[in-house]
Amino acid sequence: MDTFALMIAVILIGSAVSLLGGATIFLSQKRRSTAITLAMPFGAGALLAAAFFDLLPESFELAEPRQLLLWALAGFLVFFVLERTASWFHHHHEHSPNTQRKSQNMMVMTGDLLHNVIDGIAIGAAFVANPVTGVVTTLAVSAHEIPKELGTFGILLSRGWKDKKVLLANAMTAVGTLVAASMTYLLGSDSGLPVAQLLAVTSGMFIYIAASDIIPDIHEQPRNVGTWQAVVLLGGVAFVAVVINLLGV
Repeated sequence: MDTFALMIAVILIGSAVSLLGGATIFLSQKRRSTAITLAMPFGAGALLAAAFFDLLPESFELAEPRQLLLWALAGFLVFFVLERTASWFHHHHEHSPNTQRKSQNMMVMTGDLLHNVIDGIAIGAAFVANPVTGVVTTLAVSAHEIPKELGTFGILLSRGWKDKKVLLANAMTAVGTLVAASMTYLLGSDSGLPVAQLLAVTSGMFIYIAASDIIPDIHEQPRNVGTWQAVVLLGGVAFVAVVINLLGV
């Protein structure tokens, strides 16, 4: 299997896993709550491990490390600005009054699509650098996508959308990841895309998601719940680290 075909296959599998994870919201309230409680810290750990054990080291092999650290910081700060000004990245508007207005539903789906496009760019750049790095990046993105999909599903259901419509809409936005990854890979393979810089920016993005959003949520939980979430986060780090080691990155 060539690298492009491998990338398509891994993205399709990852998207299917993410959608299935999000679909657990159709289960009982107790199971839904448990899924969110465990998926969020695991996703944070996976993102941190991918950033520090794979993306940054891989980028350092392609360009000067001091410069790339600035790109990583840029990725961190860009996502901070996006979240503060547009409030779309993690759908913090889910706490707004329950409404079924079409404009708000479209805002949720637009945010989800933009998120998936950025994920696709990160995955495509990673596959250009190294197929194994691409697999690890897709794994980390998929782990983080599960709690994100749970949030998106919950918002749309609360605003009157039916189960089938929610599944279809999220499957359609997931195509953004595939298209963006394919375009990034093809451009990077043919025209010298700045792969090292994209990997560094992606690492900054991953660190921001975990450190500024998910980890503070863990600290706000009751002591017992927060302790378990901390263990799961460390488990996410260990899981991705083991995968990276087994794949020989």
